[in-house]
Amino acid sequence: MTLRDLAIGQSGRVLAVGGEKVLRRRFLEMGITPRTVVTVKKAAPMGDPIELLIRGYVLTLRLEDAEKITVEEEAV
Repeated sequence: MTLRDLAIGQSGRVLAVGGEKVLRRRFLEMGITPRTVVTVKKAAPMGDPIELLIRGYVLTLRLEDAEKITVEEEAV
């Protein structure tokens, strides 16, 4: 499952970070690293972008980019 597949309010643990070299490096610099827990807080009116809570801060990410991040659903 990817980050895009998580519903609002769901959390997931990052398993893998994909994307081209520059994009992958950008994800890692933003704190999206393996084993990090990410929670989807809300989505824009048309569904894109989504707002995430990660490492205590809010991050907005396009759905196109969220597809490149593999997660497993985190049990509540």
